[in-house]
Formats: sequence, structure tokens, C-alpha cells
Amino acid sequence: MKIIHFQSPGGLRFGIRTADGVVDVRAALAEIPQSDVPVNLDELLAGGAAAQGRLQEYIGSISGKGAGASWLLAEEKITFAPSVPNPGKIVCIGLNYRRHAMESGMAIPTTPVVFSKFNNALAAHRQPVRLEKNAEQYDYEAELVVVMGRRARFIPEAEALSYVFGYCNGNDLSARDLQTRTSQWLLGKTLDHFMPIGPYLVTADEVADAQSLGVRCWVNGEMRQNSNTKDMVFSIAQLIGYLSQYMTLEPGDLISTGTPEGVILGMKEKIWLKPNDVVEIEVEGLGKLVNTMEHETQ
Repeated sequence: MKIIHFQSPGGLRFGIRTADGVVDVRAALAEIPQSDVPVNLDELLAGGAAAQGRLQEYIGSISGKGAGASWLLAEEKITFAPSVPNPGKIVCIGLNYRRHAMESGMAIPTTPVVFSKFNNALAAHRQPVRLEKNAEQYDYEAELVVVMGRRARFIPEAEALSYVFGYCNGNDLSARDLQTRTSQWLLGKTLDHFMPIGPYLVTADEVADAQSLGVRCWVNGEMRQNSNTKDMVFSIAQLIGYLSQYMTLEPGDLISTGTPEGVILGMKEKIWLKPNDVVEIEVEGLGKLVNTMEHETQ
């Protein structure tokens, strides 16, 4: 399934992308009732595989019945919300692609480099991102984001992928001048709306091999990053297993798994992101995440 969160006059809504359009699940259930169908991401995660099966079955049962229905929406007309609206944790991994570590002039890590972002950094597909005047060196980072589906603590690497609910695109936007001001990267990483994710949350059953996905980024139509998750230093399973030794990973937590080569930081001539730049992020099979940079707060 491709899950979409979107805004409505009544607040945040939970939808499923189908060939016919986006199904507003709660609205559909109001017209075509069925018991025990999850109506939000929290219920879906809490219910595990059984809840996911019931939701998939329900969406299949109403397929073709939405012509003219208020619960079937055109994707191009909705206002997206972040594909995971309220994660408990946003855990990020630095220097996790070999060629990115090399372009950054840093050694390939022998243990995962872990930092965090906060929920203020979340942004949605098509949501503008402000570049404030308190920094100058704005950079993009295309990333595969893992969404946890089960509580994980002290789990072996061999079992780690069974704890994954799904995946989404992420853009680990960074203000490099703030990031490198001290040895701690946090300030330059978690500015408001500096973690766009989306447009979809794609369930793990639709991703055949997350360790073999193309990762691409364009700025104003020019391709800047073009790599593959095969180039990760630490695999997704290794990251989950490692993190679970030190913290409890909860359903809905995000792990942003690092960016490949091609960021501005690694270029000889560094032309940083500026207002009106359009950044597109595409991890294979997860749709395309698009955000426009805009002027600072007036």
C-alpha cells in the first residue's frame, strides 16, 4: 500500500493511493461500513499484519465504487502532510555511503554515525521550505527513510527487517555553516521543515529489496545525486540491529539512512541552495518528493 496523509478542513486525514485516486479511509467507512478497519496510522501500526490485511482487503472491496464519491480524491488536488505525521523519534545516520564519505573528505565510518532531528523539521511533499537569513550554506541530501513497525530492542541483525513497516523518501536538508559550527551537527540539521518526507509511506511488502534501490536528487531539473542503496556502509538491517542495542525503537519511529555522493558540500564550486530552487528526491518505487525553497521570514 501507498499511504498518504493529507490536510482537510477537519484536520489531518489518512488515505490510501489507488489506481482510481486517493481513498479517504474514514470518509469511505462512513459510507461503506466495515468493522475493524484501521482509520489512522497509529491503529494500523498497533494492529500489525492483521490490521494491514483488513485495510488492504477493504480497499480492494471498494475498488471501482468511488466514481463521484466524496471519499475518492484526486491526488493532484490534495494538500499533503508528512507521510509519517508524528514520529516518536527521527534518527539519522551520517556518512553512510562510501562515495559520500569520500567526497566529504572524511574517513569511511567503522561504526554508524548517529544524530537526530526533531519533529519541527518535518515537512510534506510540495510544502515550501524557508531558507532563513541566519545561515547561508543550505544543502540537500536524498535519503531512504525506514519506518519502524514493531518495538525493537536488542534484536539480531538477521531479524531486523521483519520490524520494518515501510519506507519513504526523505530530504535531510542541512545548513552546513551551522552544522560545522561545533562538533555536534544538530543545529544545522533540525531547522524548521528541514526534513521533508513523502509523498507516500510505502509498506514493506511493496519493496522487494530495500538494499538495492536507486536514490536520486534533482535541483531545478539538473540531476545532482544518482546512486543506489547498495553503496551503504551499514545496511538497513545492520542499522536497526545496532540502534536497538542502545535505544528502544518504537512503531512509527524514523531512521534516515544516509545520503549518497553529489551533495553541494562535496563540490569544488559550492553554489548553495537559494530561494526558488526546486529540489526533487526519488528513491526507486517510493514516488517523488518535491519541495521549493523560499525566502526567509519577512
